[in-house]
Amino acid sequence: MMHLKNTIRTITIAAILAAMPSVAFTEVSDPEIEYLLTTIGSSQCIFTRNGKDHSSDSAEAHLRMKYGKARRHIADADEFIDRLASESSWTGVAYSINCEGSAKLTSREWLTKRLSTYRASN
Repeated sequence: MMHLKNTIRTITIAAILAAMPSVAFTEVSDPEIEYLLTTIGSSQCIFTRNGKDHSSDSAEAHLRMKYGKARRHIADADEFIDRLASESSWTGVAYSINCEGSAKLTSREWLTKRLSTYRASN
C-alpha cells in the first residue's frame, strides 16, 4: 500500500511540474546564488537526491526550479544552501555530491566550501 501511495505521489508531483512554466532558466539576481548554481551545473559531479544519481546539469536545473518557486523566502546564499540546496523538501533526506577524485560530501558541505572560496576572492 505504501508503495502505491509513493507512486501516486510521484506521478502527481511530475504532473504538476510538467504543467508549470519552466523555471530552469530562472533569473537569479543574487550573484552568490547564481555562482553556486552555475558551479554545480558545470562541476561534472554526480548529485544524489533521494537515493538516485543525477548529472550536474540536472542538479542545477532542479535547484533552479526550487529557487524559482521559493526565491521570495530566500534572503541570501546562506539561506539558499540551508533551506533549498541541502536536502529534499519532500523526504528530508540530505543531498550529496560525488566528484571524481574527491570524497563524497553532503551538498551543504560542498556548496558551503564553494561559497567560502567565492567570498574570499570577491
